[in-house]
Amino acid sequence: MANPVPTYRQMWPIYASFWDAMGPAQGRAGEIARAAKKLFLTKKRYVGVEQATGVPWFMVAALHWRESSQNWQKQLAQGWPLNSKSRWIPYTGPFDTWEESAYDALVKQKRYDKVIEWRLEKIIYYCERWNGWGYWQYHGKMPSPFVWGASTIQKRGKYVADGSFDPSVWDTQIGTAILMSAIADFDKTVKFVRED
Repeated sequence: MANPVPTYRQMWPIYASFWDAMGPAQGRAGEIARAAKKLFLTKKRYVGVEQATGVPWFMVAALHWRESSQNWQKQLAQGWPLNSKSRWIPYTGPFDTWEESAYDALVKQKRYDKVIEWRLEKIIYYCERWNGWGYWQYHGKMPSPFVWGASTIQKRGKYVADGSFDPSVWDTQIGTAILMSAIADFDKTVKFVRED
């Protein structure tokens, strides 16, 4: 039986606890730092998306890395090629620019422009919501590797396709949480506001 979709009120204390306990998984620190530096060096493009949507630039950057390893020729929503209609959920595109795809994903698809007060725990909640609640609902409230990949919080198991979970697979991608933490190491202007 599936767990219900969790509320933010339920999740934020869990996220706060995970964040405080999180570190890079063994042997992953250098890879995480290189990815974060690459995202930081293109901050200007992400800030443009933040100005258009209200979504923090470092969250957009982490989602971009997770969906396509920062490929500017892929849609932000699901990593499908920019110049064609996606065959993966959500079915969007084509787009002329990556920024158009980002606006569509963040505003038209997800409505993240309506979120008030982007506290750290809320950023993590909406990163998990971005990818879906399958790990929580159907796999024992498992920490989503989309968020916690390459960190000490990660557990074995991955959705290898839409709706197809493999408990034996270790997700090798870097999760959004550890990426945002590493981005903040490069950019001291990134200040995470926490829930009390």
